[in-house]
Amino acid sequence: MATLRSSGEGSSMSGNGFAIAAAALLVSLAAAALGAEQAARGDAGEGGKQGVVDAQQFDRKAMVAVNLQLGEEAAARFWPLYERYQQELAPLGDRLETLVREYVASVDDMADEKALSAMEEYLAIEARRLEVRRAYFGEFAKILPGRKVARFYQLENKMDAVVRYELAETIPVVSGEAGASRR
Repeated sequence: MATLRSSGEGSSMSGNGFAIAAAALLVSLAAAALGAEQAARGDAGEGGKQGVVDAQQFDRKAMVAVNLQLGEEAAARFWPLYERYQQELAPLGDRLETLVREYVASVDDMADEKALSAMEEYLAIEARRLEVRRAYFGEFAKILPGRKVARFYQLENKMDAVVRYELAETIPVVSGEAGASRR
């Protein structure tokens, strides 16, 4: 059995499971990059947006499934809770996408008030995301052993980091002066 190591911590995973996880991550990266690029350009239609969102969610679920390796009984309790958790997080992703579109559309001539307003919205989204994650922590802990809960949250953090990295690459940095944004 092969071992997948991340940051010095090992976990047993068959070679086949590692290949599935790697493939799911690559597809997720591509979907995140496409979604971020479309959001930055403002050209993802509802159909295109939904396809990207569906691909990302499916790949997130695949990554979680491969890496948690739940038994039948644990899976029967975990997946409905996971779906509710993702449903609560989904509107936050929509709010962030709207914020990014508005930001990109006005970054070159953004007024100070608009910049502050955008940051307030971003911080509100992040605060709500943390509230949801914290609220579900106890629920996940009721149905999974502590190490599996920790692993799940680590996976969530890693997948979020990948999406955020891809998104950050496409968003120009607001400059100190109107009309001078940088990528």
